[in-house]
Amino acid sequence: MLIDWFTVGAQALNFLILVWLMKRFLYQPILTAIDKREKRIATEIADADKQKGEAQKERDEFQHKNEELDQQRATLLSKATDEAKALRQRLFDEARQDADVMAAKRMETLRNEEHDLQQAISRRTQQEVFAIARKALTDLATTSLEARLGEVFTRRLREMDDQAKAGLAEALKTATGPALVRSAFDLPLEQRTSIQNALNETFSAEILVQFETAPELISGIELTTHGQKVAWSIADYLVSMEKGVQELLQEKVKAEPKLEDAQPETKNQ
Repeated sequence: MLIDWFTVGAQALNFLILVWLMKRFLYQPILTAIDKREKRIATEIADADKQKGEAQKERDEFQHKNEELDQQRATLLSKATDEAKALRQRLFDEARQDADVMAAKRMETLRNEEHDLQQAISRRTQQEVFAIARKALTDLATTSLEARLGEVFTRRLREMDDQAKAGLAEALKTATGPALVRSAFDLPLEQRTSIQNALNETFSAEILVQFETAPELISGIELTTHGQKVAWSIADYLVSMEKGVQELLQEKVKAEPKLEDAQPETKNQ
């Protein structure tokens, strides 16, 4: 069998030409398109990764800002709570102080009212007691209480001790005016003369005396001159009695809580 080398060469040449043509116009554009597509895909992937990173960064920043806002809110809430507690405590302390001041003022007012009432009762009691005593002495002894007080006062002038007598004598000597004798009642002439004589005899001199009426003494007589005073009054005895009564009342007040404490125990028994 004979081989036609010309035909073989022509076919080989045609194959080579076909391969070159396919490579030039088919494979190369396809490869180029594939490369471009791969680059475009790679670029898009890179852009997506970049956007994803930016989105993650923004999400982290947003979360960080939320945490900061939560922390600030907690701090402000704690501060507001502390300030509210401090304000409440301050207002409570001020209210308590105001209440204490008002209670102290009220207590002081009550003490003053109680003191005034006690004074009024004491004065009224003295007046009533003296009036009853005066009436009783007048009915029983056929003499007035005023006359008896004058006699007692005259006797006290005559019975003064040496120290009191020396002090009163010095005061009478240095006095620029007459000695003042004040009484709760208008002394009759006989009693004035008796007091005048008692002074003259006690101090061995002519003593100038001025008599005045002072109802506030309440059945009493007093002699004053240059800062010295000799006095006698039924009020002295009443003061002593009043002091004893007050002590008795105080003891009773102290004993009352004890009685109250013992009362529930008695009921239980």
